[in-house]
Amino acid sequence: MTSVSIIGAGNMGTAIAAIAATGGATVQLLAQDAEKTAAAAANAGSTVVSGAAGDVLTGDIVVLALPYPAVAGVLAQYAGQLDGKIVVDITNPLDFATFDSLVVPADGSAAQVIAETVPGARVLKAFNTTFAATLATGSVGGAVPTTVLVAGDDASAKEALIAVITAGGVAAIDAGALKRARELEALGFLQLTLAAGGAINWTGGFALVK
Repeated sequence: MTSVSIIGAGNMGTAIAAIAATGGATVQLLAQDAEKTAAAAANAGSTVVSGAAGDVLTGDIVVLALPYPAVAGVLAQYAGQLDGKIVVDITNPLDFATFDSLVVPADGSAAQVIAETVPGARVLKAFNTTFAATLATGSVGGAVPTTVLVAGDDASAKEALIAVITAGGVAAIDAGALKRARELEALGFLQLTLAAGGAINWTGGFALVK
């Protein structure tokens, strides 16, 4: 049975936990606020176990359901524990001061920064082009099925994550190598700015039509 640890109990972390639990994975949900985390775990499913950030990671797949500025601290906190694990970066590295640019180099990505920080882990980029509502409902705008795009350099890691997502009832596809995270983050950035500006709804966004 696949095991998943999710660090971050916000809307995205809770939605991902629910998908993984629905698909039969064992899920550990961790965050700083114990009461909030316990409530989020209960909402995500009866098999989701809550804990505190800093607890030993039980998952083979570790999802960083965090804002990008919080990632470095979490990686430092779990230094050594991530070797050999599949680490999933869901961030869009926005400049939160301006909400008008990304804070990573134009020729790089947040996922690449994370991969360089934890070279013993198998880093994937996923979920950053979906809103929490489209994950929870399984549809974009109530019309088109939600598709999670997964990028990474390790084929077996991508297969494992895609299997968890699809078992949970949400479509997922291989979006290529980890270098594709640059394009995924640009797409996620654009989608966020459109929603923040009221041009699209937070239940909508970009969808993939095959």
